[in-house]
Amino acid sequence: MTSDIVISAPETAAANGHGEAHTTARFGALTLGSIGVVYGDIGTSPLYAFREAVMAASGADGLPTPAAVLGVVSLILWALIVVVTLKYVVILLRADNNGEGGTLALMALAQRAVGTGGATVVLLGIISGALFYGDAVITPALSVLSAIEGMKDVTLRFEPYIVPLTVVILVCLFAVQSRGTARVAAFFGPIMCVWFAVLAAAAIHPIIQQPQVLYALNPLYAVSFMFHHGIIGFVTLGAVFLAVTGAEALYADLGHFGKRPIQTAWLFIVLPSLALNYLGQGALVLGDPGAIVSPFFQLFPQGLFRGCMVVLATMATVIASQAVITGAYSLTRQAIQLGLLPRFEIRHTSEAHSGQIFIPRINQLLLVAVVLLVLLFRSSSALASAYGISVTGTMVVTAMMGFVVIWKVWRWSPLAAGALIAPFLFLDLTFLAANLLKVFEGGWVPLALGALMIILMYTWRRGSRLLFEKSRKLEFPLADLVAMLEKRPPQRVPGTAVFLTSDPLSAPTALMHSLKHYKVLHEKNVILTIETAQTPRIDPAERVKLEQISPTFSKVTLKFGFMESPNVPKALAIARKLGWQFDIMSTSFFLSRRALKPAVHSGMPRWQDRLFISLSRSANDATDYFQIPSGRVVEVGTQVTI
Repeated sequence: MTSDIVISAPETAAANGHGEAHTTARFGALTLGSIGVVYGDIGTSPLYAFREAVMAASGADGLPTPAAVLGVVSLILWALIVVVTLKYVVILLRADNNGEGGTLALMALAQRAVGTGGATVVLLGIISGALFYGDAVITPALSVLSAIEGMKDVTLRFEPYIVPLTVVILVCLFAVQSRGTARVAAFFGPIMCVWFAVLAAAAIHPIIQQPQVLYALNPLYAVSFMFHHGIIGFVTLGAVFLAVTGAEALYADLGHFGKRPIQTAWLFIVLPSLALNYLGQGALVLGDPGAIVSPFFQLFPQGLFRGCMVVLATMATVIASQAVITGAYSLTRQAIQLGLLPRFEIRHTSEAHSGQIFIPRINQLLLVAVVLLVLLFRSSSALASAYGISVTGTMVVTAMMGFVVIWKVWRWSPLAAGALIAPFLFLDLTFLAANLLKVFEGGWVPLALGALMIILMYTWRRGSRLLFEKSRKLEFPLADLVAMLEKRPPQRVPGTAVFLTSDPLSAPTALMHSLKHYKVLHEKNVILTIETAQTPRIDPAERVKLEQISPTFSKVTLKFGFMESPNVPKALAIARKLGWQFDIMSTSFFLSRRALKPAVHSGMPRWQDRLFISLSRSANDATDYFQIPSGRVVEVGTQVTI
């Protein structure tokens, strides 16, 4: 998952997007910030991962055997080492897109490397991004519910209130999103540091009591368990994967904290704490097989201390949920900029950090979906079956795009790149196959959500391209129109007119309609095109391209990175330094508003036409999206069939 809770470096780093540009900030602060933001999800996995895996390994026989416990602990530990440490910390953190990570950043990097044959890469990016939304829905529901269930270990009288209290906490969490997360985020790092310290400390006594659990450090126990347990071992592998969910955040938050702080936090704090806790839970169950009902909370003494742990666990799961919620905002903004989703309203919650955003529509949809999941499944064990498929699917796609980057960008030979990625891809596919066994137990939820998002993204991208091609056929070449207008100009009016268009070679629809209906032309006319680069951010020096095409006409191209929110007035201020003199208060922005209707024959099925039209109607107004002063905008309506 990705996250935009904290950009823990000064504005210079935020501007250039380079992960290693954070050197001006204190290394310790960046490491602390990464613990709070990056590791919330994977850090709360001990609440349920070991329990679900051992229960799956026990099958219908009931209490777990020592062989099952040692096998599960060994599988979890080596999954953390191979999947998280080797694949993400060692390899993928080096595959950055101008310092930024994440599934869509990797897609943009791979697409740029492949060039014209990038359609398959885009499809992989769409699948990966779509599956993330399934993760964004399930993570808050599962994490908070598993923490609140710890109340049962304090007293059974709390049991009827678990689901209602979970819903209340989630509603409150989504309700405060519009206020921004900067103040809350300042406490994330310290709280998660306390959390990891407690995870490690609680495990020491059980390990001393049952030192044989340390045999699980030998990977042969994991191999032996899989070899001797057949289909049960395969099912168990699906539950073991719960221990590594959240690994994508290592890569997704690369641009926020830099490579070294993320690696340091994992190797010296997070991994040792998680490994100790899983060993401690295994030692506890070896000594008392009945403790498998709730091994995490039974690591702590009954009474007040266990009650405090429920509170701390709830805080940790809220942090994990917060990270994935804001990650959904970040992913949505990237998808909009890359042309995979229509424009949604994006609110900035911080003047200092562009990454801190709030998208009301995404917030509402996530809240409804998360609450429905809690009410539908009602327990973390039931929800655990729904988890994993979306994350494993994302990891498979990430490995595939990673192969393209290693081959094309790093310039390795295909055989060498394949030899490096193949073992990780095989492991990811094995985890995916194991999780697919849980489709009918709840795994259909992320698959359904992912399929819906894939359809929406594909429809929007395909429809936008068809609309662009159709509009281009109907439009008049801009060079020819300018030549005609300079030769026989209509009535001139004072001021500057800016015409927005996505095709700088054709005359903007708004300009044609303005001439047709008003029969006047401004003294200065600007054809403005806004481009989205394949890089996360653009250097301000490269933001504006100015081209004079006639005495009264000029072209301006504004370029933004796919992680930036377009701000036209700010960008045009840069154009002044390039010689374009204009007064914003005497400048009118002309936009064309298209009313779409389904055509008899189009490049998409009729249902997809209607879906595209519906999506276009739900898109946010271009005036707001590009942050143009509404008092300076003139909209011209046109009807287009698609």
